[in-house]
Formats: sequence, structure tokens, C-alpha cells
Amino acid sequence: MDIRQLNYFIEVAKHQSFTKASQALHVTQPTLSKMVKNLEDELDVTLFDRSARQIALTDAGEVVLAQAQKIVNSLEDLSESLYDVMHLKKGKIKVGLPPVISTLFFPTIIAEFQRSYPDVTIMIDEYGAKKVEQKVLEGAVDLGFVMLPVDEEKFDVVPFVEQDIKLLVHQSHPLAHLDTVDLIDFKDDPFLLLSKEFTLNSRTIQFCLSEGFTPKIAYESSQWDFIVGMVEKNLGVTLMPSLICDRMKGGPFKTISLTRTFPWRLGIILAKNRYVPYVSRSFISLVNELPKV
Repeated sequence: MDIRQLNYFIEVAKHQSFTKASQALHVTQPTLSKMVKNLEDELDVTLFDRSARQIALTDAGEVVLAQAQKIVNSLEDLSESLYDVMHLKKGKIKVGLPPVISTLFFPTIIAEFQRSYPDVTIMIDEYGAKKVEQKVLEGAVDLGFVMLPVDEEKFDVVPFVEQDIKLLVHQSHPLAHLDTVDLIDFKDDPFLLLSKEFTLNSRTIQFCLSEGFTPKIAYESSQWDFIVGMVEKNLGVTLMPSLICDRMKGGPFKTISLTRTFPWRLGIILAKNRYVPYVSRSFISLVNELPKV
């Protein structure tokens, strides 16, 4: 058994297809099939059920996949550790984050980090918080910014910023003259939410339910500025972090505090028990030193 066999096996399991895996690996399908068959013979198990149209892992295949990923991750960690020793500040960092965070904080973060570490490349992937968690666990990104809480058995968490959630309405709303309200007073209003891949979506719905009503969801979008634009056209109300609400000054908006609210807590997450490269540690340190507004 060698690392190439494990990598080939993992790729086939990922794509559930020898054809797609061979294309991704840039090897011929017969070569890939032979490598996987050799691994099966060596382990004396069947790793894939090939009887259906789409191949699937067997029970033994599931076990081997879990262990193979650990072995591959361990070797990658070894390479990262050696790279840090040899190159110190040089390298790259992959960051996963929701669009809200990228708009509010990341231009400043990138500018400061590149000033301190000009030889480090920052690669950014924008996803909803739920997908960011998945990408961190898979190792597709080095770290992620998400809305807390998360499963701390899976992630190491570095708190980043905390703000109250407030209500953003059009200035012509009948209750726009109030400074503080109970959210249930807006139970008949259409609600504008970030889409379901964002944690704020489910947290908003849960909060509305705890306040005694089911929100009437008019629109969902992956872009917070689109949601704000809908409020500007008086098409509904939305719950947003106070930092976003504060940016709306000068427009036809009114930000209203809630008698009961929930916090918008952001954190940097890393996969538990994984090596943290020097550049990632430096990135986290720099982020924590920056002002959050």
C-alpha cells in the first residue's frame, strides 16, 4: 500500500465515478481501476459496489476511506510543518467566509496582512457559514469565519466580533418612529432573509418562533446588499447586525432596537487536531489586533 493508492481511492470515493476521478487525477481510467483493484486485493476487501449505475462505497470502503483521509491529512500536515521551518513567512493561506464578512471586514484585513507578509498569497472562497464549516473540516480551506456557535468537538474557535441584531425597516413603516420594539409587532410584515446556507437564516427563524410567530418570508438572497435594497424599496423588513444597519444612515431606512434580541457572534474556526501553519497563526493574530468596526 502506498500514498498514491490511497489518494486514488479517495478521489474515486469523492466523485463516485472512475471516469470523473481519472479526469481529475489526469490518469487513464484503466490505470486508476488497476490501482484501486490492487488496494482491494492487498486489503482483501471490496471497497466499491460496482453493480449499480453509480458506484458506491461498501461498508469496508467506508472504514478504509475514513482511515485513508487521516493518513493523507497526516502526511499533508508533515509537509506543512517542514515548509514552515524552511520558509517561515512564505506560502499561502486559504480562507472561507460568508459575503457579509468579506464586505465588512476583509478589505482592511487583507491590506494589513499583505503589508506584514508580502510573500504570502491569500486565497478567498465565499460561502454561507454552513458550507464554510464543511470546507474547513474537509481541509479545502485553512480556516473560516462563521457565525457562532459551532460544534466545538469538531472545531477550535477564536472569537472575532460580537454585535446585537437589530431590525431594519423602511422609514415609511408605521412603526418606524419607535426606537425599541417587540419583534412580534412585525409578525404581519414580509421578512427578507439571507438564504438558507447562512446561519443567520435559521437563527432569524428560530428567534421569530421564540417571539411567538412564524415569519412570512418574502425573499431570500445570498447577498446582504440585495436584502437591504429590498428594504429600500419598502418590500419588507429584515434582521441584520448593527454594523450593517449603521451603514444605512442617509438612506430611507430606520434601524430599530429590539426589546429582546440575539447576538451576531463571529469566530474564526479551524479543524480540531489539525496542524495550524505559521501563516495561519500569524493571520489570526493580526485579525485579533485589528479594530472590528
